[in-house]
Amino acid sequence: MPVIEELIRSEADGTISFGNYRLEKKTKLEDFEHRGDLYKVKTYDEITKLERNGMFVYESVPGTSVEHFQAEDWGVEFAVEAAGDVQITVQLEDDMEYEVLVDGVAVGGMKTNMSGKLNFSLELADGQSAAVRVVRR
Repeated sequence: MPVIEELIRSEADGTISFGNYRLEKKTKLEDFEHRGDLYKVKTYDEITKLERNGMFVYESVPGTSVEHFQAEDWGVEFAVEAAGDVQITVQLEDDMEYEVLVDGVAVGGMKTNMSGKLNFSLELADGQSAAVRVVRR
């Protein structure tokens, strides 16, 4: 999975791809329009952050490249690549239980906090990607 050179792009399937964890300097792109929403992405080797219409959507520490990201009522789904282990936070529904699946394997149920944020970690090797699906129970 290659890094996203243009920082954020719309995919033919209606999803978005964003982030470039290979950048050494913080880079951002604002006002990217996709399906009627405006997105802002900040990315480099230390962090990747995505906002939609000024609201938090996704953050990883350190930075990641994310492909085919979709956020729906049922949860989120995306493929993620990083230079190593990564901590990811996604915005979901407040105080709700979700099942996290990595490469099709359930890694456990998690509950969002009062602000709807869900945190989880992935163990990745440099350039390795994982398919992530977070589904409301």
